[in-house]
Amino acid sequence: MSRITTRHFRKSKLEDRKLVMVTCYDATFARLVEQADVDAILIGDSLGMVVQGHDHTLPVTLDEVIYHSRAVARGSSRTHLVADLPFGTYQAAPDIALENAARLMKEGGVQAVKLEGGEEYAELIARMTRAGVPVMGHLGLTPQSVHQLGGYRIQGRSNEAADRLIRDARALQDAGCYSLVLEGIPATLAAQVTEELSIPTIGIGAGAACDGQVLVLYDLLGLDERFNPRFLKKYARLNEVVVDALSAYTDEVRDGAFPTLANSHH
Repeated sequence: MSRITTRHFRKSKLEDRKLVMVTCYDATFARLVEQADVDAILIGDSLGMVVQGHDHTLPVTLDEVIYHSRAVARGSSRTHLVADLPFGTYQAAPDIALENAARLMKEGGVQAVKLEGGEEYAELIARMTRAGVPVMGHLGLTPQSVHQLGGYRIQGRSNEAADRLIRDARALQDAGCYSLVLEGIPATLAAQVTEELSIPTIGIGAGAACDGQVLVLYDLLGLDERFNPRFLKKYARLNEVVVDALSAYTDEVRDGAFPTLANSHH
């Protein structure tokens, strides 16, 4: 079975079919995500916070994203895979950026890369797409710019900021992006961008009018009871399930109830 391609994204926009994307970092979850008929998996640099325990995404390296991308690729066969280019891997020079993007595809086994930023990266994106690297854009609240933005703050609230985001979106589309993540912007602005673009928008904290949605898998499964932003809906409370299971295991080991004869080799 062949993987979902960028053509699927364009077709979904034309047919008004919502796209579903989740982040994922390992083979086991990738297998389960695929069973749920999700369109795309993002191997995001959010792994720095979710998996590694950092306060932001900046410490994540290219080798780490490649490592997790390989795992996801081994655990799935149909889902479209796109991986983040981490902070510092594409900002310095076009040649270095293209080399890093190629590594993500060749070594990580993904079909596309994602990078944050607006019109200032249009020329780089055009060069990548000419070289055969599909690029997903990312506008609004861009986590790699958390220090410049002054924290995780909603973007595009002023008329000037909204106009700039719309210009950036058009520039990324013209440069060759096949889709665009809109994060942390007013729903009305996201709706306007979605209406104006011919490529699909994928929202996170950007309202319901986007052509698709993305959430971090760990977040929607409710694995961290401390994380409760407004944009998030928890579809399970697995933190409780996991703690209960581990507590039962702990009790049985200490009481001598596990392992039983049935769990032993003879």
